[in-house]
Amino acid sequence: MSDIHLGLGERNKEKEKEQILINLLQKISMDAKEIFILGDLFDYWFEYRRVIQKDFISVLHHLKELTKKKIKVHYLIGNHDFMHRDFFTEELNINVYESDLNYKILGKNFYLGHGDGLVKNDIGYLILKKILRNKTIQNLFSLIHPDLGIWIASGTSKKSRNYTTAKSYGEIDGVFEIAKEKIDDGIDYVLFGHTHKRAYEKHGNGYYINLGTWLESPCYGVFDGENFKIIDWN
Repeated sequence: MSDIHLGLGERNKEKEKEQILINLLQKISMDAKEIFILGDLFDYWFEYRRVIQKDFISVLHHLKELTKKKIKVHYLIGNHDFMHRDFFTEELNINVYESDLNYKILGKNFYLGHGDGLVKNDIGYLILKKILRNKTIQNLFSLIHPDLGIWIASGTSKKSRNYTTAKSYGEIDGVFEIAKEKIDDGIDYVLFGHTHKRAYEKHGNGYYINLGTWLESPCYGVFDGENFKIIDWN
């Protein structure tokens, strides 16, 4: 799943979205072997050393319940994940990745990533990403009081999301072009998020899949060893 953006809108609507996600996590806990979240679970995430955001703590609890059942959960950093320290790894037992992931699932080669920073003509975002990922800048930002820091992060994330949604990459889908290169190198399935545009495209012997965003329609993908399906969830 990808680009759920919990915390984006009005609180009552976000709590409804949270419950939809919790219902999904409870359902897939019955038979899932591994779960991959391709970034931007929250509309913003900045992790202080001793402070955890209280919003949507129930989601964090249910993710913990998954790992307690020995279900592997993988989280790939998105562009709204301003800073992760060790909370996901040490407290929730979730594998966290700051870069894209090559992973074999039931005999097939997957290339998984959030998808940000891959489009060559998006120079402005590539510069911004380097700034936001700079450890010195992150550590300095962490000195700001959490109430103010989270307020700043929230406003910044909304601007970033609006930029992503409105951005036109030209007639050629640059993310799909990257996916084609991966497939030509032997990848069976390339999965990205970020663009908020759902896609399921065949290329050669592989597939490029983008799960879109929960801002339009909650969904998740399932791979059973033979086929990958996108399932709408409500």
